Amino acid sequence: MSPKSSPAEALADFEKTDFTHYGQTRTIYRLGSGPAVIIIAEIPGITPKVLRFAREVAGIGCTAVLPSLFGVDGLDPLHAGPGDVRTMASALVPRCISSDFTVLATGKSSPVVNWLRALAASEHEKCGGPGVGAIGMCFTGGFALAMATDDRLLAPVVAQPSLPFRPLNALAGNIDISAEELETVKGRCAAGLQVLGVRFKGDKLSPPRRFEFLREQLGEAFVAIELDDSDAAPSPLPPHSALTEHLIDEPGTPTRAALDQVLDLFRRRLLTEAS
Repeated sequence: MSPKSSPAEALADFEKTDFTHYGQTRTIYRLGSGPAVIIIAEIPGITPKVLRFAREVAGIGCTAVLPSLFGVDGLDPLHAGPGDVRTMASALVPRCISSDFTVLATGKSSPVVNWLRALAASEHEKCGGPGVGAIGMCFTGGFALAMATDDRLLAPVVAQPSLPFRPLNALAGNIDISAEELETVKGRCAAGLQVLGVRFKGDKLSPPRRFEFLREQLGEAFVAIELDDSDAAPSPLPPHSALTEHLIDEPGTPTRAALDQVLDLFRRRLLTEAS
């Protein structure tokens, strides 16, 4: 996909539908067939590089499902014109400060997680298989973990989780999940659930203490992939998005190995058990 493709061109191979739960309707994009994987995009939204990741998921035999939570779907902000950047900002900022997202450390999961759980349940019924997978990225990183209170979620991935923000102590632990939901996930981990995490070691938005917290809480069920900053693809942005913006998509590179490990989790939990 050309960096200068329009949003419509970037999304041309995806089916566009809506999903409604408790009066909240959002657009979703779907590609592929087989068990569903819910891909919850990072800020600034469903970019072409997030769509590239979705195509990788569809390529292994899963249905990639991308809910639109913020931003301009299909827009590449690093190659956008001034008008596109203004459009993206106007769409992004109101959602980022809305009541759907728990931005600060409140000890609660973001309310949008309930909607995402309902989406996952609907997609499981539609797509079949033993269950669903989910990946949250950056701002949405902890959402996949909070969704894992539902037994249908078999393959959660937290990629560079960046919430809650802690302005006074950037090294503090915790993640965007309530204490009660975390206890439920811990019980599932004790019964065999595996949670995969990905981050760059120098990432200030997703500090090391966050993965230490997950190790403390989930034990051996939490598998962490922590990459050196030098492993990141060149970008105007500091190393952060290992599976999208900073992915070096070449065999033998650490970021490609991380992507393959994520895909392997989806295969083992969603496809192997389905066969």
